[in-house]
Amino acid sequence: MTQLTLDQLEIGSIAVVRRLNAGGAIRDRLMDMGLLPGTLVLAEFRSPLGDPVAYRIRGALIALRRSQAREVEIDLSEGARE
Repeated sequence: MTQLTLDQLEIGSIAVVRRLNAGGAIRDRLMDMGLLPGTLVLAEFRSPLGDPVAYRIRGALIALRRSQAREVEIDLSEGARE
């Protein structure tokens, strides 16, 4: 089974963080932004060039580049569209 990552989440869809695959400073930064296992994430906006994407995480709007979002494994939430 292929794991979904946050960079694959469609705009308007909601997911639950499953695991962080990053290490070191990148992992610390993602965790500081609230990306912890069990956290709900909503993909809200994509920039005109497609990168970065703004995600709603714990009430804050956070922009992540595709390379950063690729480090976050997700599970699609039930009723995964707003």
